[in-house]
Amino acid sequence: MAYTPYHNIDGAAGVDVELLAPGDNAGNIKSISFANTGADSAVLTVFLQDDPSSGSTNTFNLIYGVNVPIGTTLLLNDSSMLRFDNSSNGYGLYITVGSSDTLDVTINK
Repeated sequence: MAYTPYHNIDGAAGVDVELLAPGDNAGNIKSISFANTGADSAVLTVFLQDDPSSGSTNTFNLIYGVNVPIGTTLLLNDSSMLRFDNSSNGYGLYITVGSSDTLDVTINK
């Protein structure tokens, strides 16, 4: 999978969404914005995880259970928090949203 900076997240399509796969080599992120484009508040968790297809994974939450009100945007712009090993042996970046949440996600390298 190649680095994709823009994602339209529709919770109805699944609650865990891969933003960056291990091996995308995009681990020096400057910022990520999460714009709530839905009709309700969105609750999101953003996390790093290695090898999610195996039974043994390591998961590290960057933000957990954060409420993003209707019509607002959450901006994560601490590049030291967003720097991680995104090589094929490293971590992927994922988001968990509720089943009725709708978000636009922009990842800036």
